[in-house]
Amino acid sequence: MLTWNVERGTRNRLLSAGSPSAFRVPRWGRAVRLDEFRSLVGRLEREIPSEFTGGVVAVDVSPKALPHPVHGDVYTLGECVPLEWSGSGADLHSRIILYHGSFARLAGLGDFDWREEAWETLTHELRHHLEWRAHLDRLEAYDWAAEENFQRHEGQPFDPVFYRSGEELAPGVYKVEDDVFMDRTTGNVQRGVEEVEAAWHGRRYRVAAPHAGAAPLFLTLDGLLDPPPGDVILVVRSARRWLDVFRRGPAPVQQVVEVTLPDG
Repeated sequence: MLTWNVERGTRNRLLSAGSPSAFRVPRWGRAVRLDEFRSLVGRLEREIPSEFTGGVVAVDVSPKALPHPVHGDVYTLGECVPLEWSGSGADLHSRIILYHGSFARLAGLGDFDWREEAWETLTHELRHHLEWRAHLDRLEAYDWAAEENFQRHEGQPFDPVFYRSGEELAPGVYKVEDDVFMDRTTGNVQRGVEEVEAAWHGRRYRVAAPHAGAAPLFLTLDGLLDPPPGDVILVVRSARRWLDVFRRGPAPVQQVVEVTLPDG
């Protein structure tokens, strides 16, 4: 996953990406239509040697914007989604997604080179595809988390800490497929109060917390000003004690709650 910081103009990367040696496109201004961006990404994809794209079944452009769960000046430009594999994971199939909405948000806030950012995002996510192939244990953990999240959506029993096997976006913040989970314990969120606070994309919100005894609360936050494509879930759970290792805890309680800004 590649994120871009508006205010400082820096990128949060796990690697240094190169640039195409022969392919050049004009540097567009702030507005690039979705169809133009798809065409640009398709041409950039053809510049990449085939030995680096094995197992990538699709490079897609989504119109969505993906805000960072914590920082209001950061958006996710692209991500690599593992799909299926067998054995050692060497036959992994992945889908790479670039988010036009995120590019457009950033381009509207300052100097922004669409071609350069598209190339660096694409090559960054291709590196993630290769890294997924080399770490089967991470693939299996993510796949299990995705299955548990499906159970959650279906209203079926699920492991109350499955999301911690997803991708960690920030301390205590995890992503499983399109859903984002914000982990809170009773050490930093008091149970029994009428409202708690939650932060999303640089803003703080008030959340009405229902009473659920000792059961973990999975509160889907409704009314966020800049939501992601999936759910944002505030998970409120009791701090574990050593005796809890030998006890089966109560089933999680799910509820959709409306959020409000502190000033209104």
